[in-house]
Amino acid sequence: MTEHHLDYDVVIIGSGAGGGTVARELADLAEQGLRVALLDAGGRFRKRDNTRREFEMARKYYVDNGGFQTASQDMTLAFCEAVGGSTNVYTGVTFRPPERVLQKWNVPTLDLDDLEPRLEKFEQENNVHLQPPENINRNNQLFREGCERLGWEIGQFPLNIRDCAGLNTCNIGCARFAKQGTAQVQIPYAEQRGVEVIPFCRVDRISPGRVEAKIREPEHGLPPAHYPAGDYIITARKIVVAAGTLGTTPLLMRSFGKKAWPELGRWFTCHPALTLVAEHDEQVLGSQGHPKSYYCDTFVESDHFLLETCFYFPFVTSKNLVGFGPEVDELMGRMDHQQQILVLVLDKAKRENRVTIDRAGNPVVHYDIDASIRDAMIASIRAAGRLFFASGATRAHLPATGRFFTWANEVDQLDDLVRPERFRTGQVAISAAHLMGGCRMGTDPASSVTDPWGRLHGLDGIYVADASLFPDSAEVNPYLTIMALASRVADAIREDLGAA
Repeated sequence: MTEHHLDYDVVIIGSGAGGGTVARELADLAEQGLRVALLDAGGRFRKRDNTRREFEMARKYYVDNGGFQTASQDMTLAFCEAVGGSTNVYTGVTFRPPERVLQKWNVPTLDLDDLEPRLEKFEQENNVHLQPPENINRNNQLFREGCERLGWEIGQFPLNIRDCAGLNTCNIGCARFAKQGTAQVQIPYAEQRGVEVIPFCRVDRISPGRVEAKIREPEHGLPPAHYPAGDYIITARKIVVAAGTLGTTPLLMRSFGKKAWPELGRWFTCHPALTLVAEHDEQVLGSQGHPKSYYCDTFVESDHFLLETCFYFPFVTSKNLVGFGPEVDELMGRMDHQQQILVLVLDKAKRENRVTIDRAGNPVVHYDIDASIRDAMIASIRAAGRLFFASGATRAHLPATGRFFTWANEVDQLDDLVRPERFRTGQVAISAAHLMGGCRMGTDPASSVTDPWGRLHGLDGIYVADASLFPDSAEVNPYLTIMALASRVADAIREDLGAA
């Protein structure tokens, strides 16, 4: 096969919240003549490419259909491969990084004084706002009512949506492009100013000034790259790796070895999640309207979890149920009467939780569902049960009870019914979509992979600009934090280009 050659000043690998933001931040330089390319291993979706069919769109958007398994096979990870990255399949929840998290990270120059103008900028660009009450569906209203009856703290999610029609298909892509992610906002902005977007371009290895990539034939009826399929050597003065936590670390390991930096791949976190389901006598119709309006942070300090509203699709919902047979059919047959709650465990970074690669260079995730996570999940199931029944649910499907249904008249027995010994990993469906760490930033090469501005220690001209940079869990939905960090990386590139 013929080897093709391309040359740019800056090559950005990955186009999600990190890479798409770097492209946007360098767009003015592209307008002035800087040659910038934005590569993505996935394709570029148009509105007409979204059929709103769960199986079909999961296959098109997600790696392993959204069910990438950890090495121990007791948790699945969901991440997207498409232009715009996982901003295609999030719900648009927009949190600023909590100050307590930045203090815990303890990265020099990374503080609210530096981040606030960046956060404000992207909140404005992405149309972040609170939904008006008339747009909040019954599933979300029930969550709020239950929290109010229990006296629990409740907050409303800021969302980055525009002209939302309430299709409730956020997690398989929005057929209206109502979510204002990088595919809708930052990447078009960059393209209009000269940044070149190359889809279906998978990068195998990098070295200073050089990218080895392969452009593939298009899939799923999506438009092809404007270069022919084949092997490519791409030269560049600056290379930005923003392929997501399960793309960036493997690429660096394939390129420089697993031990190129002592902490490469280490300190992986992911907010392990449970999706819990209850049933009401009233018709809830959770599949109509935006799925996420409210959260409860009452238990963040005491038990290290968040409760959030959610509403998923039939397969995703059913795979989160523990059990088989007629009770599953019974519950799923009344999906229009379901209330759903998402639990996010705010896991703490541990060195042994890591991303590595197999012999083929593909990502492998080693993650221990340890006692602290199991304890948080037990506490969260009990709390969600109380919230369901305070909301008026007649029965709930609560893992770790040893039976399929728990009934409203048993609410006072939840501490006895939900037992740690009944919580079995591999049986309870644990998933995660907030994948963080592996290239933690810091000042010491012995304990970090990049400097506070995303520059790889010991290698000139290569940067990291995604959630891999996080030294520890973000403790909130992370995309806005990723964008702010990517903006810092773009500043470093500007500075270094000026010095070159």
